[in-house]
Amino acid sequence: MRLAFLKSNKKIVKNISGWGRNNSVDVEIISPKNIEDIENIVKESKPKSIIARGEGRSYGDAAQVKEGKIIKLNNFKKIFPNYERNEITAQAGATFEEILEIIIPKGFFLPVTPGTKKITLGGAIAADVHGKNHHQDGSFGNYVKRINLINGFGNKVTLIPNQENNLEINEQFWATVGGMGLTGIILDATFSIIPIETSYIKEETLRYKNIEDLMNHMLKIDNLYKYSVAWIDSMHNDFRGILTYGNHVKANEIKKLAITKKLTFNPKSLINIPDLIPINLMNKIGIKIFNEIWFRKTPRIKSFKIVSIDNFFYPLDKIDNWNNIYGKNGFIQYQIIIPDKHSSMIKKILLRLKQINANSFLPVLKRLGESNKGYLSFPMSGWTISIDLPANNKKVEDLLNDIDIDIAQIGGRIYLAKDSRQSAIIFKKTYKSINFWLKQKQILDPKNIFISDIAIRLKLFN
Repeated sequence: MRLAFLKSNKKIVKNISGWGRNNSVDVEIISPKNIEDIENIVKESKPKSIIARGEGRSYGDAAQVKEGKIIKLNNFKKIFPNYERNEITAQAGATFEEILEIIIPKGFFLPVTPGTKKITLGGAIAADVHGKNHHQDGSFGNYVKRINLINGFGNKVTLIPNQENNLEINEQFWATVGGMGLTGIILDATFSIIPIETSYIKEETLRYKNIEDLMNHMLKIDNLYKYSVAWIDSMHNDFRGILTYGNHVKANEIKKLAITKKLTFNPKSLINIPDLIPINLMNKIGIKIFNEIWFRKTPRIKSFKIVSIDNFFYPLDKIDNWNNIYGKNGFIQYQIIIPDKHSSMIKKILLRLKQINANSFLPVLKRLGESNKGYLSFPMSGWTISIDLPANNKKVEDLLNDIDIDIAQIGGRIYLAKDSRQSAIIFKKTYKSINFWLKQKQILDPKNIFISDIAIRLKLFN
């Protein structure tokens, strides 16, 4: 997030952007102290003027509205575990990191987590985040039992996914899960947590000379490993890669190791990238050197080691503000879903990007399982690939526009929490439940109080 503070009429005006740092806007920041403050803010606000924002980890323009109001819930961080029921209730401003610091020492973990713990609970629900276990366990919204929400009337409503004889509440719940904050301001939520015996993962790694062998093996291990993720060398002719997969370590597996504490969580960052880098350090030479080192350090034969939860799930969190490495112009993270029957398109996309020298650092490939009931939720059965690309590059943008069309034709789509550029036409072709979502949006927020730059760009309310 770019830091540029101005003060006018006692209002805090701040220049912010998404994590990709490619589209900054001036907004008014409001940090309400209690629920009554939020209710009053909403009731006094004009249509199309407010969006809630967590830690600013959505990559594009989903948590900003130009010259509008940003609601920051940094005063809403209370966490209430219920270990007997394997669940937790937390306020929307609590981060996954703060939750993990409480539950891991007690022998519990999140049911789903993305590749960063520096997101808020409210943001996780709004984006319906997914992780390395989606092929088995689905996305975060599957585990949410209740949401308290301030709607567009400024009233508090309680949403649950399976309320008997109340289809309207059920539908409003699934409009909010994955709804990108546009149905209201999430106050708190109750969700399931999973028991663990240790805070370690048995991590197995294997490298592959080409993407075909890599993808074939990922299919074979779908049912054997709870977590899996692959890295692809986008500059290699055959798109070689590394597959990492693992399961939680049991207590009896750790006895032989020199580990004194079975349940511990002490995350630490190793370095901070300052916001002073004028150019993109992820250039062709830098990426090629890194890719070679990364590939060669992985053994040719399958190897395994015991690693901490923090090292397995959140390696990039060890580099504070790693997004600054892309320079002042920022970057695009292009994350798409490809249905299983069109899996060959993954390689075709990588080839087309390589042909225009669109160098990408660490493309990530994951398997996804069945979708949930969220109208705007991203995941569905197939393959998802995330590719970091330079922003403000006409060749890249033109090619991505072409790929968008191909993705729409085969039934894929672009992840809204990462998106900063897709067109309204592509969005409406690929998110086929948009009209069902709009119906619930109209019930919860008929005046369209809640708006964001992504909603404007995708022409959601026109």
